[in-house]
Amino acid sequence: MSKFNLSIVKKLYVLFIFLMFHFGYSQEKTNLSGFVSSEKKGVSEALVSLIGTKYTAQTDSLGKYNIENIAEGNYKVQIVADGFQTLKKNITVKSNENNILDFELSNTENQLNEVVVSGTLKAVKRLESAVPVEVYSPIFFKKNPTASIYEALQNVNGVRPQLNCGVCNTGDIHINGLEGPYTLVLIDGMPIVSSLSTVYGLSGIPNSLVERIEIVKGPASSLYGSEAVGGLINIITKNPTNAPLFSADVFSTSWLETNVDLGVKLNVGKKATALLGINYFRYNQKIDNDNDNFTDVTLSDRISLFQKWTFDRKENRLFTIAARGVYEDRFGGDVRWEKKHRGGDEIYGESIYTKRAELIGSYQLPFQEKLMLSFSGNVHFQDSRYGTTSYIANQKIGFLQLTWDKKIGKNDLLTGIATRYNYYDDNTPATSKLGNNNPEKTWLPGIFVQNEITFTKKHKLLLGMRYDYNSFHGSILTPRIAYKWKLNDNNIIRLNAGTGFRVVNLFTEDHAALTGAREIVIANNLKPEQSINANLNYIKKINFANGTFIGIETSFFHTRFSNKIVSDYDTDANQIIYDNINGYAISQGISTNIDFNFPNGLKIITGASLLDNKNVENGRKETPFLTEKFTATWSVSYKIQAIDLNVDYTGNVYSPMHLPLLSALDPRAPESPWYSLQNIQFTYSGLKNFEFYAGIKNLLNFLPKQNNPFLIARTNDPFDKNVTYDANGQVLATPENPYGLTFDTTYVYGPNQGIRSFFGLRYILK
Repeated sequence: MSKFNLSIVKKLYVLFIFLMFHFGYSQEKTNLSGFVSSEKKGVSEALVSLIGTKYTAQTDSLGKYNIENIAEGNYKVQIVADGFQTLKKNITVKSNENNILDFELSNTENQLNEVVVSGTLKAVKRLESAVPVEVYSPIFFKKNPTASIYEALQNVNGVRPQLNCGVCNTGDIHINGLEGPYTLVLIDGMPIVSSLSTVYGLSGIPNSLVERIEIVKGPASSLYGSEAVGGLINIITKNPTNAPLFSADVFSTSWLETNVDLGVKLNVGKKATALLGINYFRYNQKIDNDNDNFTDVTLSDRISLFQKWTFDRKENRLFTIAARGVYEDRFGGDVRWEKKHRGGDEIYGESIYTKRAELIGSYQLPFQEKLMLSFSGNVHFQDSRYGTTSYIANQKIGFLQLTWDKKIGKNDLLTGIATRYNYYDDNTPATSKLGNNNPEKTWLPGIFVQNEITFTKKHKLLLGMRYDYNSFHGSILTPRIAYKWKLNDNNIIRLNAGTGFRVVNLFTEDHAALTGAREIVIANNLKPEQSINANLNYIKKINFANGTFIGIETSFFHTRFSNKIVSDYDTDANQIIYDNINGYAISQGISTNIDFNFPNGLKIITGASLLDNKNVENGRKETPFLTEKFTATWSVSYKIQAIDLNVDYTGNVYSPMHLPLLSALDPRAPESPWYSLQNIQFTYSGLKNFEFYAGIKNLLNFLPKQNNPFLIARTNDPFDKNVTYDANGQVLATPENPYGLTFDTTYVYGPNQGIRSFFGLRYILK
């Protein structure tokens, strides 16, 4: 080839490259813009991204976004905004055109439209579920910021955090007046929160990890097995893919309680995303406002680390795995106590060291059928001293479950096999046999089947059955039935009935068995508790022409227990006697939630529950201790748009509860008074990515000691060195002990902390 021809070829090649580059460059000139809204209002600071690319944008204060220089093609857009359900949608972008696309987000505060999984073990819109499920988002809990899930649940209707110890402030969660052990607490659907952790570990679950909380009231044993007798609380953690790049939430109170929540999202390669969460809580003030020389609130130094991974797989199959570690050093007692007094009889203190590790995961098997393998495990170590009483416990739980989800015509089938292994060892009589250590090792394999039959758009029937075999107690069968009648889009009726069962370990559930001076007496071999439940649920939606929305949900419930284990404080003031009830127990009532949404931005969520709980033995009816007959909650929120200020007023009210006294001479009130805990918060969001909030807790300055001479009996003699007994072991009244009491911490029903202020800030980088 001549030099001239070679020169022509080079020039043509250069021209070809230039034209290709110019063509490719011209493709990148396309823009994508639009409006992100919810309920006809713009959503600010929403992150709009094209999945798998570098193209992202954030909406402005009006909800508008703009992404420049996009190549023509098909994309999947993802929109993430705090307080709204994440939206994913396939779109097409064309060159040399105005690509204007608007998107509408669903507000997670509207509980009626939320997607739930707890009722049927599969994702379904709440209104379509045959099982009533209540849903609460992080926005709901931010209205009254707390350091843990345990405290946050005080604003949920029919759910009450109950303190069980006036010294170390451990507690559990009551649903519809039933004691904490009847509530199964799940994390991502896994029964990870064991009975030992129900007492000591709930305070270690930080709010920053929570995507939403689902609550089912009534037995759910046909799906979840043991402990789901009174209801379940399922804590759904955040999906790392949807989490912000970085988040921080820090607040402190006038009592110098300090809570720090940090979250970081990490992209690991092209197919893995991880979320790292850190929570630290510290309170070290020995405050004694009630002048009994004991701490009013337990001191705590707690750290929780959490990491969750999600992996991209073919055909969008699920694979997530998460791990959490918790350590806490907790103390309550005499204000003079120091570490050197731990376990001694000189200065009384309750010192609790907690170490806990958890692993949770779900893996969708690579088959055409939808097969899901779920697993979890936890190790919980407890080293506690209650005065001179030592409680050292070790619990290990492993859980494995395989489910098959299949739709066949009008039938939506779910079947599964599961097994749970429980290892429990402590230094109490609970794990001793003939004087030798005998750790409890329990296997609980089970199989369950559920069929949801859709007859028409208005009628749906759910049938379920579970069979479990307990290695100690044998076979346990738990059936379930649910019927949903959708009268129209605004009226829905659900009827549910089912059974539940629970195997009991007193020393991991009842803190009164470990603290104070009472002797523990187990009258007989304790049988598993069983229950049968019926629940009628009605949802009413009302939409007004001016944009006002009202959602009303009412439930009537009735639960009857057999073999219920009751604690007898009255027969002997020096003992707590445990036995299966010689009769039955009843838990029944009515609960109503009302959700108001006004077009001017005012939102009101309120609820009330009327409860009737009775133990029936030998024809005699008694209301259990620490059981309220009426409770109500409310949350009122309004945003002043002009100054970017949100106002939240939250509160609850409780009716009197029967309280345990030590003797006929005990001067403390036999019932708690009507009391209310109310809070107000102001949140400023005028700075990009920042929120500043401040407020007051316990506005009415309620304290349990009001109208009582003392709360904890005999704090001047916590080791009962100066107590005199008669020949039958009964306490005698003496000049030094005029009421005939022993040291006792069980007289507690509410937080012993008065009015206090708080201040905090949040930062979110999307």
